[in-house]
Amino acid sequence: MSKISVIVPCYNEEDVLPKLFERLGAVTGTWNADYEIICVDDGSRDRTWELLKAQNQKDPRWRCLSFARNFGHQTAVSAGLFYATGDAVVIIDADLQDPPEQVFKLIEKWREGYQVVYAVRTKRDDEMVKQVLAWGFYRILSKAVPFNVPADAGDFCLLDRRVVEVLNALPERNRYLRGLRAWSGFRQIGIEFERHARAAGTPQYTFKKSFRLAMDGVFSFSTVPLRVATYLGLIVSLAAFLGALFTLCQKIFAEQFAKIGLTPGPHGIPTLVISTLFLGGVQLICLGILGEYIGRIYDEVKGRPHWIIQDAAGLDTKTVPEQHAKW
Repeated sequence: MSKISVIVPCYNEEDVLPKLFERLGAVTGTWNADYEIICVDDGSRDRTWELLKAQNQKDPRWRCLSFARNFGHQTAVSAGLFYATGDAVVIIDADLQDPPEQVFKLIEKWREGYQVVYAVRTKRDDEMVKQVLAWGFYRILSKAVPFNVPADAGDFCLLDRRVVEVLNALPERNRYLRGLRAWSGFRQIGIEFERHARAAGTPQYTFKKSFRLAMDGVFSFSTVPLRVATYLGLIVSLAAFLGALFTLCQKIFAEQFAKIGLTPGPHGIPTLVISTLFLGGVQLICLGILGEYIGRIYDEVKGRPHWIIQDAAGLDTKTVPEQHAKW
């Protein structure tokens, strides 16, 4: 019989965990497979870890990790992938926006031979601004990377064991798992579902975190921002050249320009100020883009652990790869 591993990253989810235990536990019987559920507490400050340990005592198939601090959603999922032992691994958020009742559809496609099955949102109960930004981001990302990244596909997915081993072997730190999932290749397919509002509690993925994740998605897989910086430099240089040429002609042919209402002004201070601010802004943008790439290089070469495990329940954490740590 095949085995399904389910990874659930958790951060301050004490309000929603009882409903998660109930709903996810209720659907496991429909999978016709052995299973384990790995919950990763990403440094929660509430009773999340206490509830997870209590669930492990009730049902040993619920296994838990606790980070020493908040390392981020993508890192929590990566830790779950490392410790998962299933033939297929499902990633689902704890807030129940991704319905556990849809997991069996992912498993069905996997049994048909697909190695990556991702869920595509047809509807999401979010603020309009967030929906518009998310829609725009996926379209921009798909144009910026040299491989196909499915639009409107979040972290809710199923990965075959082979794909999990590929992702576990990747050493990079600033992970965008949706991109890595697409980059890995293999046989992939999407299924549609409606994403609901949180079942309880308050959203933990703030705009700042979402923006940071979007930046990881772009800068981890594309050099287009660097080319954009080059294009901006060319545009500014061209504009400066044309402006200088226009000013020179205006001085030489002052009478002709005066006849069409373009008499040279007595002072060029406003033009000088505007040009300086524009050029300075472009330079800062280009430096910021370079800084994003350099910062990621700096982050990679330090070689610090991706995560630090503080506690575990039902999992053997003695096996730790070089880029991780357990205290």
